[in-house]
Amino acid sequence: MAFNEFADEFKLDVLKEVGNIGAGHAATALSRLLDKPVDMAVPTVSLVPFQEIADLVGGFEQVVVAVFLRVEGDAPGNMFFIIQENSAKRLLSSLLSIEPGDGAAYTEMEFSALNEIGNILAGSYLSSLADFTNLSMHPTVPSLAVDMAGAILSYGLLQFGQMGDSAMLIETTFLEDRDEVEGHFFLIPDPDSFEKIFRALGVPLE
Repeated sequence: MAFNEFADEFKLDVLKEVGNIGAGHAATALSRLLDKPVDMAVPTVSLVPFQEIADLVGGFEQVVVAVFLRVEGDAPGNMFFIIQENSAKRLLSSLLSIEPGDGAAYTEMEFSALNEIGNILAGSYLSSLADFTNLSMHPTVPSLAVDMAGAILSYGLLQFGQMGDSAMLIETTFLEDRDEVEGHFFLIPDPDSFEKIFRALGVPLE
């Protein structure tokens, strides 16, 4: 196996472990919040180019629910938890026993619930990564938006400035009575942060 192939495989193995532990933390935290068991399937983890993020959630014009925040500390970056509207409605119904209203509008309670779920997920994965790397990484207060994926990503660029070229993608599936709900979690480290993260994880870099 060539060095680059070995490094790439090692990167993914380490990130999968981070994703697994983060999912465990998230399931525990959500269970406490909801006072009921929450099952999360083993997440799939990959590295994707930034420009492919919108395609992965249904395209630039796909209306999605997104929680986004800034990561501060030793390895700054940006985080997005993106879920399609039909999944957001199912999540509210199955996990929180909130029957979503008709139409596209969300109530203040629904917004608050989705924001808290996104916040818990982001915090769980971020703390898992911080534990693995021994880097200081902490989230800002999250924001929630319902808009086209392209508009949300553009707003993120305006809010946070330059995005890194690559994103760590964790695809999370919630399981509740066989009613699956899929969410996409993206960590987009700033251009200099990826190298810091992988060096801290012990990933061989050229």
